[in-house]
Amino acid sequence: MPVARTAFTDAYARLSEVLPGLGVTELGAADGVPSGDGWFTAAALASDGAELAAFLAQDEAQVLRDYGQRARPDVIASFGLHRYAWPACLLITVPWFLHRRVPRLPAAHVAYDRTAAGLPLGRMAVRSTSFACLPGDPAAALPGARVVADEEALRAEVRAAVAEHIEPVLAGFGPRMRRRGRALWGMATDEVVEGLWYVAHLLGEQERARHELELLLPGATKPYVGDAAFRELKGPDGTPLHTRDRASCCMFYTLRPEDTCATCPRTCDADRVEKLLAAAG
Repeated sequence: MPVARTAFTDAYARLSEVLPGLGVTELGAADGVPSGDGWFTAAALASDGAELAAFLAQDEAQVLRDYGQRARPDVIASFGLHRYAWPACLLITVPWFLHRRVPRLPAAHVAYDRTAAGLPLGRMAVRSTSFACLPGDPAAALPGARVVADEEALRAEVRAAVAEHIEPVLAGFGPRMRRRGRALWGMATDEVVEGLWYVAHLLGEQERARHELELLLPGATKPYVGDAAFRELKGPDGTPLHTRDRASCCMFYTLRPEDTCATCPRTCDADRVEKLLAAAG
């Protein structure tokens, strides 16, 4: 597949370095976005047609293989959206977090292959033709660059870029998930926050990520739901433990009610502390 060097090449290389299970290939302006042979374009997933059905069939098979039981169709669709949206949001948030550059990635410019050999999280192909950056960024001289005034203007670009990409995808998945409106955007909010927070932990910059995400999503930034929702708990010895309250539920409890995550709305603080300590140990 063609390889292009862009304003985001270093950010995507760093992402793949700390998260080797995810591959990212950049496409040139004249390169076609791959489809077929394991690839699903974001535009095809947004159409709620045969390709989305084939994409979700892989989740259905994986649930049966991993848990020995079938999940409800709406649960499968929720898993499928998470599987796509988590890495898709990173394509925008990681370049912003690392280099203060925000690509615009319409759904037609991104494809995902979730079955790539040696890449448990799959691989993504992406073509960006425009981006926002700050004054003084050397990338401002590149084609497609658009300089914005300051950090808050750049945060607005992040919110707009994620919304532009994910809104049609939510529309495609939504009917199968039996969710709409606020519930869907709650999931999108969680993907933005938890994806970058996780990668920042791998980068050794989790504290900065919490601060940046609180500024990115302070609340009242529609269509996103709520704020970044970080808070601090205390371990038995007083050690601070960081968690957040998800705006949505991933529905995993329907398969394993006793095994919810530490940010699940269904998990009480005492159980969160126990889970966080276990993860740290």
